[in-house]
Amino acid sequence: MFPTVREVLALDPVRHGAPRLVAGERAVDRRVRWVHVAEVPDIATLLRGGELVLTTGIGLPADDAGLRAFIDTLAEVEVSGLVVELGRRYFGGVPRVMAAAAARRGLPLVELRRATPFVRITEAVHALIVDAQLHELRATEEIHQRFTELSVSGAGPQEVVRQAAELAGCPVVLENLARQVLAYDPAGESAELLLDGWEQHSRRIQPAGRTAYDADSGWLVTTVGAREQDWGRLLLRWPGGEAATAPPGGTTPPTRLTILVERAASTLALGRLIRRDAEGLERQLHRTLLTALLDHSRPVDEVALRARALGVTLDRRHLVGVVVRHRADHEDGPEEAGPARLRDLAEAVGQALREAKLTALTSALDDQAVGALLALADPAAEAKALAAFATALRRVRVDARPAPGTPGAVIVAAGSGVGSLREAHRSLVEARQVADAARRDRRDLPVFRLPHVGLAGLLHLLREDPRVQTFVERELGSLLAYDARHPRDQLLGTLRVYLEQGRNKSAGAAAAHLSRPAFYERLARIARILDVDLDSVDACLSLHVALLALDAVRTR
Repeated sequence: MFPTVREVLALDPVRHGAPRLVAGERAVDRRVRWVHVAEVPDIATLLRGGELVLTTGIGLPADDAGLRAFIDTLAEVEVSGLVVELGRRYFGGVPRVMAAAAARRGLPLVELRRATPFVRITEAVHALIVDAQLHELRATEEIHQRFTELSVSGAGPQEVVRQAAELAGCPVVLENLARQVLAYDPAGESAELLLDGWEQHSRRIQPAGRTAYDADSGWLVTTVGAREQDWGRLLLRWPGGEAATAPPGGTTPPTRLTILVERAASTLALGRLIRRDAEGLERQLHRTLLTALLDHSRPVDEVALRARALGVTLDRRHLVGVVVRHRADHEDGPEEAGPARLRDLAEAVGQALREAKLTALTSALDDQAVGALLALADPAAEAKALAAFATALRRVRVDARPAPGTPGAVIVAAGSGVGSLREAHRSLVEARQVADAARRDRRDLPVFRLPHVGLAGLLHLLREDPRVQTFVERELGSLLAYDARHPRDQLLGTLRVYLEQGRNKSAGAAAAHLSRPAFYERLARIARILDVDLDSVDACLSLHVALLALDAVRTR
């Protein structure tokens, strides 16, 4: 906003005075906030920093110590420079002691070798400042107008970041709280250099405040969020952070850049809220219709009509039920993480459907799973559509890539395709059952179907049958009772490992992280408790089926 000392020296009224820079050559790019005329030595107490002081020297001290003290007090309040007109007090030049003191303090000291009305200098400099302030005001008005238009039009994060970079002329990055880049614009610079090692670089950027400039890194940062729910940071790299080009008082970006990042952050937060609220209402309607199909609470004709009003055509379509769920429930983490994790999963499913260009009803089905009813025009496109959805989900969801069995891994399960909305219930129920049955499957299949879950799937379908539950109790009841009495000495897991390793005791001991003698001893206790021969194929087969049935019965 403010002109530099160098720019002031180039003004016509100053050039008329034949200026000569005596000291402080390295500081001529300091900003001039104001011009002040002074003829008394104790003027420093009236200054705030950033002033260019004009004097004829008639009131300055006559002794060397006084001149040094005068220069020191000006430097301490961080004036931009000192201009001395020759001819009143000093004739051939300013005193050497004054020049030496200014050089020592890095203070620009200028001689005017011809008489020049100070008023012309002050008018010219102040005109520059006012023009710069007017330019800043117009720039700020453009910022408000631009981001208001973006808010009204519902622009996405990438467009908001692009506009911010265009207005600032600087690189802009939007990141989440995990320091992952959500959107960026390099403003003509190298994107590779901008994002290389971003997470480590970002963690070193520690501004002091919600919106602040980190001078060490050169980034202006503001927090992005709303309703006390912050979800990211918006960062703008300001190239003017060098001390030589900074305004007096510190290396801080212009006010308009601070306004820009804050308005951009507000636009991003508002856009996210609007999208979430809109998606929330739409998702509620989707859930109402999916629930109606699952529990037959509404006529299918009404469901088809309401779905068509939402832009989802279900009649005369090939319908496929899909269920997406985490392999592990959230009991190992904080309870509040459950709803947030389910919401994130629902958002990921919706985004994946959009990227795969699929039409579907979709919403959370319960506390653990998200369901979708795909509506396909061509039954032959079923496999291709499911593969496209699974691929898109992996792409948009960073925690869908962990190996099976890890807390972040998800299961995509699909039911059999049906030709009418009246049969959609069967496809959705089958997809949910396949998803539940596949939780312990260690294969990393893109989409689980009923043939993939085999016996586990069959038992899951029969888990409500009292005969299955009786079978579980008959086969495993005594071992379950033992574990209940000995919480620190659980044996069911040992039996599971032994059976999953194909009755290979050495492999079982390694998988259980036990020594062979300890593993053998635990197997002997299991055999006594259950009164079975663990070397018998038939006995072990029966126990394995009972374990699978137990998993199915325990599935919520």
